[in-house]
Amino acid sequence: MNTPFAALAGTRFHKGHGTENDFVLLEDDGGDLTLHPETVALLADRRTGLGGDGVIRIVRSADSGIPGADAQAADGAEWFMDYYNHDGSLSEMCGNGVRVFAHTLVATGRVPADAAEIKVGTRDGIKTVRTTLNPALGEVDTATEAAATTPGGPEDAWYTVDMGSWSLDERAEVLVTTAGIDVARPGLSVETGNPHTVVALAEAAELAAADLRDAPVLEPVPPHGSNVEFIVMEPARSDIAGGEGALRMRVSERGVGETRSCGTGACAAAIAAHHWAGPTSPLQWRVDVPGGRLRIGITPDQTGDRGTVTLAGPAVLVAEGTLD
Repeated sequence: MNTPFAALAGTRFHKGHGTENDFVLLEDDGGDLTLHPETVALLADRRTGLGGDGVIRIVRSADSGIPGADAQAADGAEWFMDYYNHDGSLSEMCGNGVRVFAHTLVATGRVPADAAEIKVGTRDGIKTVRTTLNPALGEVDTATEAAATTPGGPEDAWYTVDMGSWSLDERAEVLVTTAGIDVARPGLSVETGNPHTVVALAEAAELAAADLRDAPVLEPVPPHGSNVEFIVMEPARSDIAGGEGALRMRVSERGVGETRSCGTGACAAAIAAHHWAGPTSPLQWRVDVPGGRLRIGITPDQTGDRGTVTLAGPAVLVAEGTLD
């Protein structure tokens, strides 16, 4: 009997997560696979498939067949992260996903373990990934040590991703209606490769009360949809150079629903928090999500409404196998 996965039979896969934002990664070095939205959705389904917030195809940029990927290959991005949301729709970028992607390249020998940096092709341009310090475990001596994890063990592989440009638009007034929150709240539109709408809440009780089983309703609806981040500010640290802002976040991702984490969303949340707190507020932010902790570095330009951003966090591989 033909199955929905017949075209993928024999394909090697990996399962991994970054702060519990989880993905199925398919090996397709030469660009032989064709992924249909319905097949991706079944593969990502937690009951009928392998389960994940998204599906990533590991493919050489030059063989990917994706517009613009050839130019990225010429600029040093040998590998392309072909990313699909849980429902099978395409997404421009995924901050947690690119860390897990880079970690898989190292773990499978596609990239040397001692590589100083890994350039990853995405639909939002090339993202540069570097091994970095895991604040929970102390100094990392080598990229090899940083890349080694035990399934189900400590998250000891940390990577920093240069996420590229961001921008915010104060004039894009969006009202967000959310189950569990008494009245519609204004949201700030932030672009970090994906579109985001960030909503500030007054206290942790409000954050906990938000019911994200159904997607929040945005008015007006952004042209390409939007992820929605709900944040609560926490006291900033002053014991590190420049200070460190802190916030808690929950997120509803377009095409997915609530997830345990969102990398581009954490960047958007920190950018919004810095904007609301003023230009003298910290440029380094700790973002706590249900799945763990991320660290964001913001570099604004002179206008304050655009700039660049970095994302640091863990990447963990938990399983591998072959599709039947």
